[in-house]
Amino acid sequence: MNTGEEDSQDRAIIKIAAHLPDLIVYGNFSPELPSVRYFDGVLMFVDISGFTTMTEKFSRAMYMDRGAEQLVEILNYYISAIVEKVLIFGGDILKFAGDALLALWKVERNQLKNIITVVIKCSLEIHRLFNTQLTEEGLDIRVKIGLSAGHISILVFGDEKRNYFLVIGQPVDDVRFAQNMAQMNEVILSPNCWQLCDRNMVEIERIPDQRAVKVNFLKPPSTFNFDEFFTKCMTFMDYYPSGNHKNLLRLACMLRSDPELELSLQKYVMEIILKQIDDKQLRGYLSELRPVTIMFVNLRFKDQDKSEDIGQAIQDACVHISSVLRVFRGHINKVFMFDKGCSFLCVFGFPGEKVPDEITHALESAVNVFDFCSQVHKIQGVSIGVASGIVFCGIVGHSVRHEYTVIGQKVNIAARMMMYYPGIVTCDSVTYNSSNLPAYFFKELPKKVMKGVADSGPVYQCLGLNEKVMFGMAYLNCNRNEGYPLLGRDKEIKYFMCTMKEYLMCNCSRVLMYEGLPGYGKSQILMEIDYLAQGENHRTIAIALTKISYHQNFYTIQILMANVLGLDTCKHYKERQTNLQNKVSTLLDEKFHCLLNDIFHVQFPISREASKMSSVKKQKQLEALFMKILEQTVKEERIIFIIDEAQFVDSPSWAFMEKLIRTVPIFIIMALSPFLDTPCVAARAIIKNRNTTYVSLGAVQPKDILNKICFDLSVSGIRKELDSYLVEGSCGIPFYCEELLKNLSHHRVLLFQPVESEEKANVNWNNLFKSYTKPSEELNILISNAEEESGEVCNIARGVRLRNLSPPASLKEISLVQLDKMSLSHQMLVRCAAIIGQTFTTELLFEILPCWNMKMMINALATLVESNVFDCFRNGKELLMAQKRHCGSFEVHFRSLSLKSSDGMAFHEEEELRELENEVIECHIIRFCKPMMQKTAYELWLKDQKKAMHLKCARFLEENAHKCDHCRSGDFIPYHHFTVDIRLNTLDVDTIKMMTEAHGMKTEEEIIFSKSGIPKKLDIFPDDLSSEEIKEKILDFFDIIITKMRTTEEDIIPLESCQCEEILEIVILPLAHHFLILGENNKALYYFLEIASAYLILGDNYMAYVYLTEGEKLLKTLKKEKSWNQTFESATFFSLKGQVCFNMGHMVLAKKMLRKALKLLNRDFPYNLLSLPVHSHIETNRHSHYLNQQTQESPPVGKKRLAQLYRQAVCFSLLCKIYSSNYFYHYKYYAHLAAIMHVNTALETQDNFQIIKAYLDYSAHHHLIGYEGVWFKYEVMAMEQIFNLPLKGEGIKIVAYVAETLSYMKLLMGHLDLAIELGSRAHKMWALLRNPNRHYLVLCKLSKSLLLKCRYKQLIQVLGWLWDLSVTEEHIFSKAYFYFVCLDIMLYCGFVYRTFEECLDFIYQNEDNRILKFQSGILLGLYSCVAIWYARLQEWDSFKIFSNRAKLLVPRRTPTPLYCEGISRYLEGQVLYLQKQIERQAENAQDSGVELLKNLEHMVAQNTTGPVFYPRLYHLMAYVCILMGDGENCDLFLNRALRLSETHGNVLEKCWLNMSKEWWYSSSLFVEDQWLQTILSLPSWEKIASGKVNIQDIHKNKFLMRVNILDNPF
Repeated sequence: MNTGEEDSQDRAIIKIAAHLPDLIVYGNFSPELPSVRYFDGVLMFVDISGFTTMTEKFSRAMYMDRGAEQLVEILNYYISAIVEKVLIFGGDILKFAGDALLALWKVERNQLKNIITVVIKCSLEIHRLFNTQLTEEGLDIRVKIGLSAGHISILVFGDEKRNYFLVIGQPVDDVRFAQNMAQMNEVILSPNCWQLCDRNMVEIERIPDQRAVKVNFLKPPSTFNFDEFFTKCMTFMDYYPSGNHKNLLRLACMLRSDPELELSLQKYVMEIILKQIDDKQLRGYLSELRPVTIMFVNLRFKDQDKSEDIGQAIQDACVHISSVLRVFRGHINKVFMFDKGCSFLCVFGFPGEKVPDEITHALESAVNVFDFCSQVHKIQGVSIGVASGIVFCGIVGHSVRHEYTVIGQKVNIAARMMMYYPGIVTCDSVTYNSSNLPAYFFKELPKKVMKGVADSGPVYQCLGLNEKVMFGMAYLNCNRNEGYPLLGRDKEIKYFMCTMKEYLMCNCSRVLMYEGLPGYGKSQILMEIDYLAQGENHRTIAIALTKISYHQNFYTIQILMANVLGLDTCKHYKERQTNLQNKVSTLLDEKFHCLLNDIFHVQFPISREASKMSSVKKQKQLEALFMKILEQTVKEERIIFIIDEAQFVDSPSWAFMEKLIRTVPIFIIMALSPFLDTPCVAARAIIKNRNTTYVSLGAVQPKDILNKICFDLSVSGIRKELDSYLVEGSCGIPFYCEELLKNLSHHRVLLFQPVESEEKANVNWNNLFKSYTKPSEELNILISNAEEESGEVCNIARGVRLRNLSPPASLKEISLVQLDKMSLSHQMLVRCAAIIGQTFTTELLFEILPCWNMKMMINALATLVESNVFDCFRNGKELLMAQKRHCGSFEVHFRSLSLKSSDGMAFHEEEELRELENEVIECHIIRFCKPMMQKTAYELWLKDQKKAMHLKCARFLEENAHKCDHCRSGDFIPYHHFTVDIRLNTLDVDTIKMMTEAHGMKTEEEIIFSKSGIPKKLDIFPDDLSSEEIKEKILDFFDIIITKMRTTEEDIIPLESCQCEEILEIVILPLAHHFLILGENNKALYYFLEIASAYLILGDNYMAYVYLTEGEKLLKTLKKEKSWNQTFESATFFSLKGQVCFNMGHMVLAKKMLRKALKLLNRDFPYNLLSLPVHSHIETNRHSHYLNQQTQESPPVGKKRLAQLYRQAVCFSLLCKIYSSNYFYHYKYYAHLAAIMHVNTALETQDNFQIIKAYLDYSAHHHLIGYEGVWFKYEVMAMEQIFNLPLKGEGIKIVAYVAETLSYMKLLMGHLDLAIELGSRAHKMWALLRNPNRHYLVLCKLSKSLLLKCRYKQLIQVLGWLWDLSVTEEHIFSKAYFYFVCLDIMLYCGFVYRTFEECLDFIYQNEDNRILKFQSGILLGLYSCVAIWYARLQEWDSFKIFSNRAKLLVPRRTPTPLYCEGISRYLEGQVLYLQKQIERQAENAQDSGVELLKNLEHMVAQNTTGPVFYPRLYHLMAYVCILMGDGENCDLFLNRALRLSETHGNVLEKCWLNMSKEWWYSSSLFVEDQWLQTILSLPSWEKIASGKVNIQDIHKNKFLMRVNILDNPF
């Protein structure tokens, strides 16, 4: 067949024919239905075991990569082999019944004998296929075959849209009977088949007490030629391929275009299959593991053998079943005819057909079908089984003959319930629990052992609608648990409290409506409201409706009035009748009491007057009566109606409530899901009423979701990764959170462990970040009270990849409903976006969308944004802000909206869509609103399709996988891609060139930098210049640079700020995961290391750790090669680990990692003192050689070598700081060696920035240890280096870096005035360069200098800049430092800039922030400042809380000024606590004092503690001494501190020292609570700035460290 010549119509007819047997394709049946024909033939029924088990295994898979595709591959591998055998032997596949199939050989009766021999041969061949087969999934696939022969009839039936067919007759019953008797790998002949076959050809085995026989083998005579026999037999088969078509498996493959035939065949095929054929999609497109609802309907007949008799009954039943299913988008998938009647396999939730309330619809349909079919003539009994869950939905079979079917345990359960519980409608427990129907609709049935079902769980009978049973049972669905707080709904409860207050104060009605999607916790809110609304003068009536309520007129009012009249508790109708008589006797004439019979199920005598009344008049009479009753009731007590699921209120009830709120002062509170259709007029009137408050429920905030998780699990903390997964996955929806937790629990992901003390834990790489996110303090108390042993935390099982977990079936179903509502084009867009990931760019989406133009994409995206499928963001900062906070609840003002005309509304909607399109054009970052939608859509792709799409994404992203243009577009690990082969095998040469350019081909300016080499000695700073003149020259140089930056027309200042964080999130992170999925582990490792490095640059140690851990997993999977590529990656891995450990303050671990990295980089660092002198000598000589030679013309260093040198430089720089931080004497030699090795490595790179950085680090090292000659020399050398740099681009950045570093060094050394001068210039440069990551660092250091100098006006200005930067950039660290300085201002400066409460609230809100928590120093400082505050107030319990939190951070001894600040504050708190111990004469006070003094001395002795910290440390040492009665040392330390303060110009400390000196040695009496009085009168900065408070007066507002002990207590 030449497919190239075939038009699309021909191809379509062939594809349709592949879904149908030849019996239908060539049948030419009468258009009149039902239609019956008769013929003779042989039937084969093949049952394949193992597939249902395999389906269950895949449906329970934890990860997304174990989906339907592997299952369909395995299924079709085996089934297609069977189909092929049947077709080769001339059979016609009639039906696929899940994992079984029915085949037919249609022949004349006189040929049955020979054809049975052919079919037996075929059966034995099929068995041979499976004799030794064991699937890769470990499942033993076996088949059982039954054969029958005889007179068969075919019945065709259906309606105008769909046709179905059945084969009927004794052979059909016989073949199923024979197959049921067969054991594994057996062929059983039915009695009739055994009678008709050639017995001389078959060796059989008799079956005891049966007429059927088992086939052992064929025993043809020796002269028998089977091939000739077979060829002869096939001449009697009408549609067996022969002649020119003999190589075809099936003649239907050659069907020509025939519109009439095609139209006829289409009626036998499901609509979703026809859509697929029209869209020219692959067979696998519809194959998926999918949550559906199965409904099996079985009809039993009085006389089943006669087709004519039962044909009309099946026709009538089918037409009705089809009409019922069509309403709810259900489908008849198969119709079978066997010995137990005719069975319809119906499915709700096929691809593209998913709707909300699917299970409820299925049960409604089941009851409807049952009622109808039970009345059909000739039908003796109806049995229906309904089951819900995940099944395989897909096309099963061979390419030339296949069908769309469902396979799974839930299909089996529905079928077995139908057979084992005849004559009723049954359902499984999943259907029962998910039906949203009241429990009284069901009745639990006795359990039965059902064949093939290990444990079906409870089975229920669906009773259908019975109003008398329903009466008085509509209470709220959930019970309020007093021990379970309503989390995160304070705003919603506030709406109630305000409306309640208004209602009680005025004499008019109020309506409060909460609208929210299912799962938002509406019922929980109503339960809380029901509890809060209880009161003496008012009564609450709370009910919950169901979908059934909507179809019953006046049901809602019936239930409400029954509660008002007290009828809901009556056990018998007589009791109700008596109550009613008492209540309505004065309001309603006795002859009309019978009007209450139907509504309240009572039996008042029917009067003549009432019997003559029309239905409308009766309704009006009832409404008038109810209105009178309510008017009378509210005079006695106020009534509050609470209605859950109010979207199910029936129209007459809405109408009555609308009149009610206009007539009677009543309070109605409703919770409802969004209306699917336009609500009735009365409902709209209530919504728009001026007294209605309509609240649209938003998501619960992340902190409340965390609280919920901890409370549900009864733990005091959960693993940070788990917190992120659940908070992000739940999107703030409580139900989503619960389902995710259930799913994790089901897969045994959650581990509960006792809390391990951080102090006792041995630190290693694996537990470095074993951090747990904790709930709020209030909730922690609740958890502790609820659980006596609350010392547990929740961890995750080892090796679990939370990112790849498959979504729970319940959440997947919600996403599928939303997906199936979309058009096919929108579905395709969502599926393509799902491949990219949770967040993606419009550019990448456009790249991978097949055959779309930009306008189409923008329009589709705008629609999907409007539908809350996607969110769009202009930049990464907007995205970051959205991730931190969910959209909360808000009030909707429908009244103002209703004032617009309908035309205006339509225009407004169009205008909104246009605005959204413009917004999408502006926003290039798009994100899925719900991760579950992304995961669900992702799972719909097939394996090969996924791979191709991931490859497309990787190719596109790789071009942009580098730093932003602002940062010169290099690698995050310098020269990384030059060292490691990162090419994709499928990339072309042009793409590789583009990537290379993006990653590091240098510009002309950069070439100038690299060629500069080791600098010559310049005469910029002659030897005769004084230090003051050098200082002026340097400051003038920086001023010139700033002026040039502001005024020059050259392209110096970048147009936008650094975008590296955005590139990391939307390019490099997704790229690494694309390569991981593609199996490109080397490539994935490369990008994981890039990601870790990027996060370190951004100050996020935790995320760097996470991706290094991912990288470690990949390193273990790679083959051990002795290639430089892999060695460099390993070295990089250890050096990045070392950086993380260093930042976390774990110096021993950091040192170990850095040494490993250096070893791999071929640069050893001595391990012992013996080799130290040798290394030092070599490096000193090498350094002299570099400095003495003139190597400007030396050849440039190769890129691979540069990558190696940059890594070495990082290691040496960190090792120098690590060794400097230790006060052991010999460590200073190690520190010096590391420093000089750093300089030598930098000099070898010939890179200006590296050289300058190394010089400044070397200078700082010698500065801190007091080698003035050395530090000054290298500082000058660094300055000489920058004087001749090209002053644009990279050169400007180097100048700014030098100004910043010098400012920092001068601050550390106590040169505060110079630090401020340099810091101010660095601030101006970084601000102009739009680099917030450097800018905030300068502002932090500058604020410190200004604080110590007491330059408050400038300080507040700098803090204002710092605050603006932190808010604009969403920068948590700069905000934390801002509050740290604010606390310092309150503690030491005598005024308030931001209140203590605000500072404390910031700490509470952000102490679990991963950047702050894993950044050594800042939290230590914040906690310690708060502890000092409480210590000064003598609030020792609060002091201990924060002091203990700080104590846990003390061991993280990072050699940074921030840690020094933090530890000095911590020690100050301990000094104040010592004073309390001494005052109370504690036993260990002296030991504490000695230990404290020792710690303070160690701090001063450390080389990394800058002199700027000495005055405070000496001040504290003096205080400890005087407390312990050591006046001599107190004087010594006090005078030393004063001297240093004077030298540094440290006004703040000097003032405080003088006051302490005066206070300690004065004879004035101690004044109680002096500090409390001081803080109460602390002025705000606004008062000082406005002149209301003299700035000189605030210096008196100092805390005076008490010395009220005149005698030595020791």
